[in-house]
Amino acid sequence: MSGHSKWATIKHKKGIADAKRGQIFTKLIKEITVAAKMGGSDPDSNARLRTAILKARTDNMPKDNIERAIKKGAGELDGAVYYELTYEGYAPGGVALIIDTLTDNKNRTAADVRSTLTKLGGSLGNPGSVSYMFETKGIISYDGEEYTEDQILEAALDLGAEDISTSSDIIEIITDPNDFASILEGMQTAGFTETSAEISKISDTTISLDHEKTRKVLRIIERLEDLDDVQQVSSNLEIPDDYNDEEE
Repeated sequence: MSGHSKWATIKHKKGIADAKRGQIFTKLIKEITVAAKMGGSDPDSNARLRTAILKARTDNMPKDNIERAIKKGAGELDGAVYYELTYEGYAPGGVALIIDTLTDNKNRTAADVRSTLTKLGGSLGNPGSVSYMFETKGIISYDGEEYTEDQILEAALDLGAEDISTSSDIIEIITDPNDFASILEGMQTAGFTETSAEISKISDTTISLDHEKTRKVLRIIERLEDLDDVQQVSSNLEIPDDYNDEEE
C-alpha cells in the first residue's frame, strides 16, 4: 500500500499565509453554513458538517466563528444563500481542472472563473468533459520528518484507511470520503498531528510537464483559489519531485 505518493504531487501544497487566513476562514464559513443548511446542525448526524468543522479546526478557526456559521445554516441567524457550482476546464498542456465553488451570485462567479482561465492560457470545458477522470477521496497529510511511514501505516490501517503513500517528506492517508472524519479523529486520538486534511478530487491519470509549463498551471490554480467564490481547485497535474516554484 505504501510507495511513491501520487497525491502529494497532484495538488500544489502551500502553507496558509497570515494574509490569506481571513479569506480561508470565509470559505470555511460558507462550507459550514451550506452543510448545516443541507443536513442539519448536528455534526453527529451530518457527515458533511462534521467534516467541515474538523477542517475548520485544523486551520485554527475560532470556535465562535464555527458556531455562528452553523446557526446561519440552520436559519437561527440571517445569512446569504449559497449555490454550489462546479466548473470543468483545462490549463496549458492539457491539464484537467475541476473548480468547486460556493456563491451567492452565479453570474459573478461564472465570469470570474472564465476570465481567470482565459487570461492565463486556460479554458472552460463542457460539463462532464474532465470530471470522469476524478474521484472524491479524503486526504490526510503528515510530516515525514516527524513520523515514520510504518507508524502512520499501522494506525491508518487499523482505522480503515484505503491507502497510504509517501513522497519526499510527506506521508498521506487516503480514505473513502465517508470515513474521512472518523479516521482523522482516530489519528488525532492516537497522538498524530496532521499538517493538512481535506476531501478532494483526485485522478489516477496524471500529466507531467516541464518546469516552465508546470509553473504556468500552478499560477492558474493559485489565481483561481484566490477568487472568493472558489472553494477548491483539483487537477491531474503531477509536480516533479525536483520542482522549485521559486525558480525563474
